[in-house]
Amino acid sequence: MPSFNQSISQPAVFFLTGIPGFETYHAWISIPFCCLYAVAITGNGMILFVIITESSLHEPMYYFLSMLSCTDLGLCFSTLVTILGIFWFNAREISFDACIGQMFFIHGFTFMESSVLLAMAFDRFIAICNPLRYATILTNSRIIKVGFAVVIRGTAALVPLLLLLKRLSFCRSHVLHHSYCFHPDVMKLSCTDTKINSVFGLSIVISTAGVDSVLILLSYVLIIHSVLSIASPEERKKAFGTCVSHISAVAIFYIPMISLSLVHRFGKHAPPLVHTLIANVYLLIPPVMNPIIYSVKTKQIRKAVLKIFLSKLI
Repeated sequence: MPSFNQSISQPAVFFLTGIPGFETYHAWISIPFCCLYAVAITGNGMILFVIITESSLHEPMYYFLSMLSCTDLGLCFSTLVTILGIFWFNAREISFDACIGQMFFIHGFTFMESSVLLAMAFDRFIAICNPLRYATILTNSRIIKVGFAVVIRGTAALVPLLLLLKRLSFCRSHVLHHSYCFHPDVMKLSCTDTKINSVFGLSIVISTAGVDSVLILLSYVLIIHSVLSIASPEERKKAFGTCVSHISAVAIFYIPMISLSLVHRFGKHAPPLVHTLIANVYLLIPPVMNPIIYSVKTKQIRKAVLKIFLSKLI
């Protein structure tokens, strides 16, 4: 049994948590998790493949969708090893440096996904509100610049955040509430003052996901105003139909994120099982659902996927 009372001078070693109260069933619980990871990796890989190989999908909307699939794959691979390691081998121990590295990728891909969803909202805004200038505004060179901006924005602020975390001392229990390293969860275990870390972390969340969500909402207010000015009901339905997939992706990304933030902020007395389940939903549901939503709701993606499957069968 590991000792959780390490001295301050020693490098911190953390202990991840599986499903509290169900440790004896971890082998069985790993089955649905494996299925979710398989669906997420296969689905997002398929989306990327059809967009790359089908010339008809070489359009701004699908370029942004490929960015979304890349961030979802990044989130999956960031937690795959630790979660399945706990279920299969009870490998709960993770070094402080490995924990920092995992946090960098988890939070980095999360902020990138938020930025991509904002870019997709802008794409829908231009396509519906200013369709005549769509091709001149969203050129390939500008989409490449947006891609670089997404990566830089998603990772630049994390470096000082994680450096601030490294200066902390950990002398309390080193048991985390999740199956992966999450910044607020690790920060709570410190026995030193974390006010700077909390303020800086909150400012990063507000300046990324907070600003993105407000701008996405604003873009849809303008889209709705533009669509309602269309006289034909059929045209209105068609315009709204092009936004359904993106609205669904926004909902399944932000709702779990807000839920996890609220649990960490106000759920101190909530059962550990609640923390663990919401944390897993937060990271697994968007990568699983996004390719399903876009395959079902987007005709061009659905036709491209069916075309590949039929060609393989033939």
